[in-house]
Amino acid sequence: MATVDFAVGIGGENGQGIASAGDILARIFAGRGLNLNAYNAYQSIIRGGHTFLTVRASDGPVRSMGDKIDVFIPLNQDTMDRHLHLLRAGACALYDREKIKPGVAAAGVQLCPMPMKELAKGNKLAANTAALGATLQLLGIAAEPLEAAVTRQFKKKGDAAVAENIAIARAGYDYAAQNFKAFPWQAPRRPKPLGVITGNQAIAMGGAAAGVKFYAAYPMSPSTGVLMWMAGHARKLGIMVRQVEDEIGVMNMVIGAACTGCRAMCATSGGGFALMAEAIGMAGMIETPVVCIDVQRAGPATGVPTKTEQGDLWQVLGAGQGDYPRLVVAPANQLDLFQTIPELFNLCDKYQCPGLVLSDLLISEGTASVDPGELDCNVPIERGELILPDGNGAAADPSSGYNNRAYLRFKNTASGISPRAVPGVPGHIFVAATDEHDEDGTLISDEFTNPHTRRMMVEKRARKMQGALAELAPPKLVGPENAAVTLVGWGSTQGVIREAVEKLAGEEGIVAAQLSIKWLVPLHVAEISRILACSRTVIIVENNYSGQFARYLRSETGFEAHGHIRKYDGEPFMPHHIVEAVKAQLAGQTRLSVPVHEVNA
Repeated sequence: MATVDFAVGIGGENGQGIASAGDILARIFAGRGLNLNAYNAYQSIIRGGHTFLTVRASDGPVRSMGDKIDVFIPLNQDTMDRHLHLLRAGACALYDREKIKPGVAAAGVQLCPMPMKELAKGNKLAANTAALGATLQLLGIAAEPLEAAVTRQFKKKGDAAVAENIAIARAGYDYAAQNFKAFPWQAPRRPKPLGVITGNQAIAMGGAAAGVKFYAAYPMSPSTGVLMWMAGHARKLGIMVRQVEDEIGVMNMVIGAACTGCRAMCATSGGGFALMAEAIGMAGMIETPVVCIDVQRAGPATGVPTKTEQGDLWQVLGAGQGDYPRLVVAPANQLDLFQTIPELFNLCDKYQCPGLVLSDLLISEGTASVDPGELDCNVPIERGELILPDGNGAAADPSSGYNNRAYLRFKNTASGISPRAVPGVPGHIFVAATDEHDEDGTLISDEFTNPHTRRMMVEKRARKMQGALAELAPPKLVGPENAAVTLVGWGSTQGVIREAVEKLAGEEGIVAAQLSIKWLVPLHVAEISRILACSRTVIIVENNYSGQFARYLRSETGFEAHGHIRKYDGEPFMPHHIVEAVKAQLAGQTRLSVPVHEVNA
């Protein structure tokens, strides 16, 4: 059976219920077992501005927002003017015939004017509900799922609001059936319903699954959704959640909690992460495991708070002065975020170092369908060399030889990993010194800085990364080694690059391969170098201006890419951006392509 792939685009001002409409559609499509991806391009104002939400669904894989809109719902004139020219034959536009003039549409686009005032019974905010009803009718979906979704969406507002919106949705559905031509295909249904999750929810749920018992944050978009989920589930899950006065306090509180043996986590964006940098270095020096998520947005400074970017790589690589081990990972999508957090906590506990996660607005605030069976909350918890007050761990062994005089918290070992006792364990007194220190925590800089001890401790901490690298899954090439082009990306670009590779093969006859990098520190230098050495043409794709990953890759491997595709207008890549850039670069027209999002033209 052929795959049916379709997208609904809803646009207007903030305050017109666009996000609510998107949530309703996402639940309906996921309830039919469809894979979906939803992305909301919104502004950082409560009302006004321009917002455009895309919900794409299919019975096949959905890895990005895609390239097309099948159902276009402009809720104001500005949205109609911005987006109508992007519609192609077979698409339709549903709009208020009394308030919006459509302009000139491409051949084969169905214009569907609706009497919104009449259908919405005078409710100015319910035009989206009527349009949703019409949308489902055009897609061949029965009205009952919409009524169930509307009930869920409006139940907090009372029975009257639920009944009103159901009636409006039904009116829109019936009007479309009587006046518009439905699509020649119908939205498919798969046997198993799916769930819906955002990336921020996935981060929080991953933390809960990992055993996080302390979460602190200062609200900073686009990471605030993690705090909201944690706060909403804190009592039920036994997690202490604190909204702190600033990000300096956040990181210090998280480190303090982790020092007691508690798994502790925080999330922020680039500006907040900048304030955390010194404390992250402290965690490296006292070898305390913490996990911090940086949900990247466009910068610098306040930047564009509601837009996406991959601009924080070098900030994270250089967080905290000096050399110290850290783990840096960039998950590719929502499910990957959920699965990575517990894995990272286990590694941080074992190697006693900070773990830093590079997400971004695209996947953290984006929505995806997920098989609930893949959200495994019974993950293994591995605490490494942790010594607890109840006698668990090394302290339970009388032959360990540790006592108040001999316990070496920072013992120089072959692996670089030392026994880690939490405060209060009898016979395990030590100093958690942020100055350089000896094996038992004694500062080496009070009277005489011992060069040999300093060298020993730096090398001891550094050795931990050798062991960590061996535990991390290396990146794998998807596609043939002798492909015409190999597209390299990191983090959230994985899905859109995969779609571009498929389009290049299917529509352009260009055989492409993909290398997606997830674990950034430590980096699999040998594996990556081997793959790239066999590649004919290598193009690096990333959401920033300066090619931060390209520079990092060159610094670690010596490899210089043949071409670059960079986007930094605040919006994510669409598949055709990459396809068109690859064609231009293979034709020798340029080595640097900078696509711009058409909807902002």
